Amino acid sequence: MGGFFGAVSRRDVVLDVFFGVDYHSHLGTRRAGMVVFDKEKGFQKEIHRIDNSPFRTKFEPDLPGFSGCSAIGCISDFDPQPLMVRSPLGLYAISMIGVINNADELIEKYFSQNGTQFMAMSNGGVNSVELLAALINQKSSLVEGIRYAQDIIDGSATILILNEDGIIAARDKMGRLPVLVGRDENGYCVSFESFAYHKLGYDDEHELGPQEIVQISAEGWKTLSPAGDKMRICSFLWTYYGYPNSNYEGKNVEVMRCRNGEIMARDDMEKGRMPEVDCVAGVPDSGVPHAIGYANQSHTRFARPFVKYTPTWPRSFTPANQEVRNQVAKMKQIPVPELIEGKKLLFVDDSIVRGTQLQETVEFLYSSGAKEVHMRSACPPVMYGCKYLNFSRSNSDMELLTRRMIQELEGNAGQRHLDEYADASTERGQCLLKTISEKLGFSSLGYQSLDGLLEAIGIDPEKLCTYCWTGKE
Repeated sequence: MGGFFGAVSRRDVVLDVFFGVDYHSHLGTRRAGMVVFDKEKGFQKEIHRIDNSPFRTKFEPDLPGFSGCSAIGCISDFDPQPLMVRSPLGLYAISMIGVINNADELIEKYFSQNGTQFMAMSNGGVNSVELLAALINQKSSLVEGIRYAQDIIDGSATILILNEDGIIAARDKMGRLPVLVGRDENGYCVSFESFAYHKLGYDDEHELGPQEIVQISAEGWKTLSPAGDKMRICSFLWTYYGYPNSNYEGKNVEVMRCRNGEIMARDDMEKGRMPEVDCVAGVPDSGVPHAIGYANQSHTRFARPFVKYTPTWPRSFTPANQEVRNQVAKMKQIPVPELIEGKKLLFVDDSIVRGTQLQETVEFLYSSGAKEVHMRSACPPVMYGCKYLNFSRSNSDMELLTRRMIQELEGNAGQRHLDEYADASTERGQCLLKTISEKLGFSSLGYQSLDGLLEAIGIDPEKLCTYCWTGKE
């Protein structure tokens, strides 16, 4: 994944962009960058690795050297960015959130015959932002180039461009991620997360529609290319990686998560699946609001049987190495023995993807004295790796817990019945729940239904991407 923030103003915006990007640290783990433009100093750029040190720590020493009334910054899981590009379309900085699945094909088709060269990264690959810029530069204007690039990219591309005239922001063709414009008395900003600019004193101004392209200056903003009719915004924004304070398409994340938990509890009680437990808890941190809703609806005591120690490792998936990531997750879990020993516990997690860390959590709870551990997932079974964003992406769908269990149950034949396995009312669905429970040590397991999730989000289902659960585009 990744996040971004930019601002154009009649005053210096370096601190706004510094704090605005920092407020997107929950969206990326590996790299970050800032580019600032000043009429006299020109462009100033810094990119740092943030694998083991937060954005704020890495970029604070750079602040005295930055000055300017326009700037953009980003957090990224993969490619170093923003990049500076000198082209027939002028000198500009560019950043992208998304994924280009057909990168090799595009490089071969559009550039190899022309002798175009790309700077190879340490792994031998091409920076996807550099490839995006090369595609844009095929056309006679930035807007025409952006539309062209988004049309031929298999995946998604949400784009920020900074040039001498201000910022150009382009939402992905299908609107899979949000882009919002804020305003204060001196200028405008653009952001992934709305709370980031609210904290900086900006008010809501405009939410871009799918494939809309806008130009932002200190004096205002204007649409350069209109929004499209179709949208498929990522549903996982609400269930997991969106920040609690943020709003997407007018729907608040925290409100949705509490409502989602209420719907899960309601359905469990109506179908007689609600176990007798001593308390309901959330798997920290994003599972907590779902659990609060579940506890309130089921009239069961809410508690926190364990907490995460986050001062030094704020996020369990920060390290790139899976083994280190698992060990960090284990070290972070601090039990409250008085709330675990001899207790029957029901936990709600935001999702169950690969299951590795969740299995270790359950083992940790039993070793701490839990009598029973029931698990609920706040979203349906994840059956497909995301192919539109760098989220829940896998080298193979068989890395997903559900697909591995289905393979164990029926082999390749079972992969033809994914819809049945995703439906808890079917024989295959019940078999999957039982198998996962036995494998991971749950006393019982339940997934939120797709209908329940859509009800909780509360916008037109046709505008939501649910590919990772249904495999349907």
